[in-house]
Amino acid sequence: MKKMISRRSFLAAAGVSAAALALTACGGSSSSTAASTAASTAASTAGSTAAASGDTIKVGVMGPMTGDVSVYGLAVTNGANLYLDQVNANGGINGKMIGDVTTTPTLAVAAESQDYNMPMVTASATAEAVTYDAETDTVYENVFRATFTDPFQGIKMADYAYQKLGYTKAAVIYKKGADYNEGLAENFVNEFETLGGTIVDEESYSDGDVDYKTQLTTILGKGPETVFCPNYYQEVGQILSQAESVGLTVPFLGGDGWDGLEGYATNDQLKDTYFCANYAKGSNPDFENAYKEKYGEDYPNGFSPLGYDAAITLCYGIQAAEDAGLEAGTDEYKQAVIDGIKNGTIEGITGTFTFDEHNNPVKSTAILTYVDGAPVLKEMF
Repeated sequence: MKKMISRRSFLAAAGVSAAALALTACGGSSSSTAASTAASTAASTAGSTAAASGDTIKVGVMGPMTGDVSVYGLAVTNGANLYLDQVNANGGINGKMIGDVTTTPTLAVAAESQDYNMPMVTASATAEAVTYDAETDTVYENVFRATFTDPFQGIKMADYAYQKLGYTKAAVIYKKGADYNEGLAENFVNEFETLGGTIVDEESYSDGDVDYKTQLTTILGKGPETVFCPNYYQEVGQILSQAESVGLTVPFLGGDGWDGLEGYATNDQLKDTYFCANYAKGSNPDFENAYKEKYGEDYPNGFSPLGYDAAITLCYGIQAAEDAGLEAGTDEYKQAVIDGIKNGTIEGITGTFTFDEHNNPVKSTAILTYVDGAPVLKEMF
């Protein structure tokens, strides 16, 4: 069933850390907001002919550029910019240049996405409701994601804890009222118990809390072998520190919100912890070197590669529409972009992936651990 997602629903589901690219059609040009792709794919499909017509496909980014989670929005923006620069350096898409990424068209892009079947690719929105409404069994056919979902992460980490690490007793601590945290926690619990494991305790805290010792002491008394902590890195650092102070020293596990945790916890506190991520440092030296050359620093977290892959996803669809000879801005053009993405195989730097029936990527996840305080790839799982 096809239905457009409302702007209010999208923003609520995506959460504050969401960043997306969307193709818009204003006049004779098209515009996009998202988070990136893989340069090698675009370079091979775009060709090397300079833009003869002067046409430009404009791209805008939607995501947080200030505040606590700006690290994600800025990372996505930089990743997207890097890829699009590489596309342009190789002649654009059928001779059309990709315009600058900017935050200006954010609200207009979101509104047009709901009203005009605009193709949208999110790099960092993990809530399942971004692409699928379970209550009405509705797939938002114009919205795709480069990252994996909250249910996927919770299930994957439960599988890893039980099947690979051999844990049979686990506890969970998460922030209540937050879609990301609750989504991962719920799916971890369900999967872990389905596998035959026991959840010995579930603890929660409220937004703004900074003292977790009561919850951690309760968990300690239940004797878990591991604790699943599906929270963002700032809070995770505090939780790990306070866990150590109350004597809770079992390994902690987490989701991709842990990305950026280094510096917020000591090496000892990070020892034997594991979390899932879309990308592991060192996986693609070409991307990492190009990022450092452009921005003068190492990529900050896994959202830059996701921005890169969201961009290639969107450009993959644009390439399909351009190859069909369709006029930018028409309904046929937008549908061709959507169909191109839906039926494509995306060769990104976070992996090669296709899309399932809910427009979520089908790919493996990286399991990372910490060595001397730095995240390193343990294995793909």
